[in-house]
Amino acid sequence: MNFISPLKKTKLNQVHKQLGAKMAEFAGWEMPIEYSGIIQEHLAVRNSAGLFDISHMGEITIRGPESLELLQDVTCNDVSRLKDGQVQYSALLFANGTFVDDILVHQLSSGYYFICVNASNTDKDFKWICEHNHFDAEVKDVSDQYTQLAIQGPHACKILQTIVNIDLTSVKYYWCQRGKVDGVESLISRTGYTGEDGFEIYFPPEFSAQIWTHLLERGAGEDLLPAGLGARNTLRLEAKMALYGHEISEEITPWEADLAWIVKLEKGDFIGRTTLVQQQQHGINKKLVGFEMEGKGIAREGHAVFIDGQPVGRVTSGGPAPYLRKNLGLAYVPITHALVGTSLEIQIRANLVRARIVETPFYKRKKSRRTVS
Repeated sequence: MNFISPLKKTKLNQVHKQLGAKMAEFAGWEMPIEYSGIIQEHLAVRNSAGLFDISHMGEITIRGPESLELLQDVTCNDVSRLKDGQVQYSALLFANGTFVDDILVHQLSSGYYFICVNASNTDKDFKWICEHNHFDAEVKDVSDQYTQLAIQGPHACKILQTIVNIDLTSVKYYWCQRGKVDGVESLISRTGYTGEDGFEIYFPPEFSAQIWTHLLERGAGEDLLPAGLGARNTLRLEAKMALYGHEISEEITPWEADLAWIVKLEKGDFIGRTTLVQQQQHGINKKLVGFEMEGKGIAREGHAVFIDGQPVGRVTSGGPAPYLRKNLGLAYVPITHALVGTSLEIQIRANLVRARIVETPFYKRKKSRRTVS
C-alpha cells in the first residue's frame, strides 16, 4: 500500500483560507497561490507593496570556530568577504559544478551564519552540508523555529517601519539586522525575490498571525495586498531571478545559468571548482537567455525553442509580464546563438511563434541599492 504524505502547512494556513486565498501544493506544502488575483497582486508589489508568507523556505544555521571554512568549502561565492550583518547570494554545488541549490548566506556574527534555502531542497541541503562537515562547526536545521514573511515594493519600508524598533533606512540592500517586529525578536533582512526593494523577516512561528495581521492593517492606507506564490513567480520572472528546477538544477552550472558573478575561483578550493575551471577554459555549449514574444502566443515551461527551424532547447520559465505588458520567457540556447537580437521560434501547440532574445533583467527598478558581494 502506498501512503501519500500529508501536505505541510505554515502557521498562517487558516488565515490564508479566511482571506479567500486559492491554495495549492508547492514543494510538499499547501501554499496560497493568489488572493485577489495574480495580476493585481503583481502590480501592487511594483506600485505599492505586497505581503508574502514564505514560511515553506528552509533555514540552516552554521556556527563554530571553523564555520567559515566549512562554508568556503561547500559554497562557490567568497564568504570571507562578508561583514557582520551582510547577506550573500550563493550556491551549493556538486563536484561536477552543477547546483545542489541556490542559497542566501547571512553572517550574523563572526563564526555564526544563517542560511536560507529552497523549500524543496531543505533536507537535501542539510544532508549535503553535514556530509561535507569535516570542520569544527555545528550545522542545524532550524526551519521549524521560524516563520518567514516577505514585504516587498516601494512602500514596504514605510509600512514595516511602523512596527519595528530599528531604523530601516540604515539597513542596506543585502544586509540584515536583528530587531523587534511588533515587539517580537526577529531577523530583518533587506532581501527579496521580486526585483523590488523590501524585506524578509524571520521570527518564532507562534507570532505568525499577530505580525501578518498587523502588517496588513498598517499597510491598508499604502495599498498593501496579501500576495501569493503566483505573483511571486511572475515578479521574479520579470526580474530574471532563477528558480530551482527551472533555470538552475543538478544539470546546470553557474556559467550556463548566467550566474558567473556568484563564482569566486580566486578564493581557493571548493566543491565543484575543478570542473568549473575546466568549463571556463573550454567554454560552455549553452547559456540562459531572456526572450520576448513577437508573435501572438504565450511561452510556457517546456515549450520547444527553435532557431532557423532547428530545435535547440526548451523554455525554462515563461508567461505574461503584468507590469511590462509583454509575454516573456527564459530558455537555454546554444552559446553561438545567445546574442541579444537573435531571432527564435517557440512552439506553442502546433505553431512556431516568433520571439527575440532581449537584454535582461526584463525589469529593473530605477533606484537600485544593489551592493551584492
